[in-house]
Amino acid sequence: MKLRFLTGALVVATLLAISPRLFRAQSSSPVSDPYLTVHEWGTFTSIAGKEGKAVQWLPLTGSADLPSFVEHFAGVNLKAGLLGTVRMETPVLYFYTNRETTLSVHVSFSKGFITEWYPHASRVYPISAVAPKYANFSDWNLYQKHPDGSIDWESVQLQPRSSADFPRDEKANHYYAARQTAATPLQINTSNGIQTEKFLFYRGVSTFSVPFSVKMNGDGSVVAENLADQQIRKVLFFERRGDKLGFRLVDSSASQLALNAPELNSDMDSLKQAVVEALVAEGLYQDEAQAMFETWGDSWFEEGSRLLYIVPRQFVDAILPLSIHPAPSQMVRVFVGRLELATPATQSAVEQALVTSDSATLNRYGRFLAPIVDVMIANEKNPARKEQLQNYLNNFNATQVAQSAKK
Repeated sequence: MKLRFLTGALVVATLLAISPRLFRAQSSSPVSDPYLTVHEWGTFTSIAGKEGKAVQWLPLTGSADLPSFVEHFAGVNLKAGLLGTVRMETPVLYFYTNRETTLSVHVSFSKGFITEWYPHASRVYPISAVAPKYANFSDWNLYQKHPDGSIDWESVQLQPRSSADFPRDEKANHYYAARQTAATPLQINTSNGIQTEKFLFYRGVSTFSVPFSVKMNGDGSVVAENLADQQIRKVLFFERRGDKLGFRLVDSSASQLALNAPELNSDMDSLKQAVVEALVAEGLYQDEAQAMFETWGDSWFEEGSRLLYIVPRQFVDAILPLSIHPAPSQMVRVFVGRLELATPATQSAVEQALVTSDSATLNRYGRFLAPIVDVMIANEKNPARKEQLQNYLNNFNATQVAQSAKK
């Protein structure tokens, strides 16, 4: 761990020795901390529609998956029926320093807003209480003059020698896996006392267009297209059917990428190794990459098919501008894009489960079940069958929104 701090100090010493003029020229820029390093990871989750691009869905339906101490957007009616193209999931900001430091953090979120966070934020925009009656995201965007959401933490105290306990519920939760790193503990003083954590945590929902689209073929193969100006370097095609799973991890440099369906002959150990190595190659520390996998392993690799890809850093910075004062000497941001696929195999499995009222199978698809059925409706040519699927979808959405509103 000492090497992480020494690296920043050596860089500063070298700059002073080689180019005093360069150092003086940069002194007019925002104050920086040569001992501070910041790493961040997170996920942008979407689902591909009939045409292959991310479509609107209800990402906040389903079971609650956060500890009770995490703060939430207060407008439950709005949150329960919130439509978006992207669920920004569990970005965590890690800080590394060998001295006590107080800093401030500001994050903006293009075409969206923040829905959960911890520790307590100094400011979250827009304030959730101003429009709890709005039931979907399109209404909310019309209501707001400025659709970009944001969150601020002021006076974040980094305490490298702290031994304070972090909050914890009695129930197990994948949230805690993110603490399994060597990051510097932090604390924030609130009106209700001191809150401690190993990172800053936040989530959100947005309507921005994701940089990837996928067209699915009848044989299970896909053609993925990079819609961004920057290269998407790593793409993982994953499929799981019951206890069997398979994946293809490829380096991508072309704007289009053809991938055959993976053979279902792999295991979780080899998958974890491949994913962790890919995350480390993007700049995460080994323990951070492992923490990210442990946090999302049960979700990324659940029933169904999906593409996971490393979101280009320039795209992340444009969608999710981050400013920290004092500025760190190094900042790494690694976001994984998740594009859920309603492949022919998935549609067939859902169809069979609907016919037989197999709730156990349907529940495996969780929050993605409704958008999967949406794709099935778009592909269905039989009017009677289309109406039947639509009735099921309407009932499902009503039930999910009602359940979420009670939480």
